[in-house]
Amino acid sequence: MKIGLSSNGSTIKDVFASNFGRCSYFIIYDSNSKKIDTAYPNTAQNAAGGAGIQAAQSMLNNEVDAVIAPQMGPNAWNVLKGANIKVYSGITGSIQDNIDALLAGKLTEMAGAHGMGPGRGRGMGRGQGRGMGRGQGRGRGNY
Repeated sequence: MKIGLSSNGSTIKDVFASNFGRCSYFIIYDSNSKKIDTAYPNTAQNAAGGAGIQAAQSMLNNEVDAVIAPQMGPNAWNVLKGANIKVYSGITGSIQDNIDALLAGKLTEMAGAHGMGPGRGRGMGRGQGRGMGRGQGRGRGNY
């Protein structure tokens, strides 16, 4: 099984990253060979938008069977679930700790996207313009 992980570094001893789309590195681990298949920088880490989708596409390109991530937004979630890739909630610790936990059956498969809780959205609504202006206009026209 190929497992994709979000990491703060490129080795198995590095710390597991807390955000899938904004992590520093991705590590692809092969459980059959019991070693890292590849590790590479997340080129979308500082993207203005779409980092999660690009991260999910990266997992598809590496043909992973599972992804371990503590947080995942709805767009990345939809890409991975649409490709039938299982997504697991990670644990605090190293990449190795998370791999061991998954292989031991100790990680929970995510039921949906999370990490995008209420109150964090940036709406595109239209303001109602109900200001309390204190205009000083002095109209002196004759009626």
